[in-house]
Amino acid sequence: MGTVGKGVMPAVMTMWNADESYNEKETLRYVQWVLDKGAHSISCVGSTGDNISMSTKEQKYIMESIIKSVDHKVPVYPGTGRYSTAQTIELSQYAQKCGAEGVLVIMPYYLQPHKRAVVNHFRKLREAIDIDIILYNNPRFCGYEMTPVEIKAMVDEGLINGIKAAHGDANRIHELKYHCGDKLTVMYGHDYAPMEGFFAKADGWLSGMPAIFPKFARTLFDICTIEKDIDKANEYWTRIQPFVDYFITYNTNDPHWHEVFKYVLKCQGFDAGLPRMPLGDLLPEEKKKVDALLADMGDILQGVRHCFH
Repeated sequence: MGTVGKGVMPAVMTMWNADESYNEKETLRYVQWVLDKGAHSISCVGSTGDNISMSTKEQKYIMESIIKSVDHKVPVYPGTGRYSTAQTIELSQYAQKCGAEGVLVIMPYYLQPHKRAVVNHFRKLREAIDIDIILYNNPRFCGYEMTPVEIKAMVDEGLINGIKAAHGDANRIHELKYHCGDKLTVMYGHDYAPMEGFFAKADGWLSGMPAIFPKFARTLFDICTIEKDIDKANEYWTRIQPFVDYFITYNTNDPHWHEVFKYVLKCQGFDAGLPRMPLGDLLPEEKKKVDALLADMGDILQGVRHCFH
C-alpha cells in the first residue's frame, strides 16, 4: 500500500454506444483527454461511470480496459463497492490484479447495515487486497454515514487509506483532518464547494465535475493550494456558479446531473452517448439552457463550442 493519490481525481464517465454496449475507443480517448487537461489521478467505473447499471463481467472488462490504457501514467482507483461483501472483494481483487493503485468503495447501501457490520465489511476487504482503499462516505446514496470519530477508528485499525467526503460540507474536511491528520488522504467529494474544501486542507477533489471540466478543476486546485489566493479562487469559481446552480437539482431532480454531464461532453466533441436507462437524453429546452450556460463561461472552457445553437 502507498499513499492515496492527491490532487484532482476526476470520476470519469463511461461512453455507451446506441445499443448501450461499451464504446471502448471513445472512452479511452476521453480518459486521455482528462489526463491531458491536468488530472493527477482518476477514478473509473464509479457512480459517475454508471457502475450501478453494469454487470460484474462488464465492470471487470471496463475497469481493466481503462487501467491498462492509463498504464500507470497516473494512479487509477476503480469504484468496486457493492452491497455484498463477497462481490466487493471480487471486484477489488480484480482491480488489484489489473494494476489499480487502489479502490474507491462505497459503503454497503440500500439495506443500511448497522455500523458494526460496515466496519466488518471493510475488515474483510482489507484482508483480501493489498492496495489502497478509499472509503466513499456518501449519506445521500447510502442512507447513513460514518462519523469522523468512526472513520478515525477505521484509520487507526489500518482498514482505509483515504476517504471521499461526499457531504458537500467543508466542515467534514476540518473534522477529518483534525481527527486523522496525515494518516488519511481526505478528498472533497462533491461539486458545489471545492474551493472551501481546498482551503480547509482537503488533499484533493474527487467528484464528477472534474470529469467534464478537468482543466477548470486543475486550475482551481492550483490557485487554492499553490497560489493560495482566496480572492482569485473566488472570482474563478464565480464563473462556473450558474452551471452548478443548474445541474445540482436535488429538489426537482429534473434534469438529472448524469444527463447534463453526458451532454457537456458531447459539447466538447465526444461521442459520449447517453446514460443507460432509466436515464436518457436532455429535453431540447434543457440542451439550450446548458448551451447558454457553457457559452457564458467563455474562455475558462476553451474548446467548448460544439453544441452551441
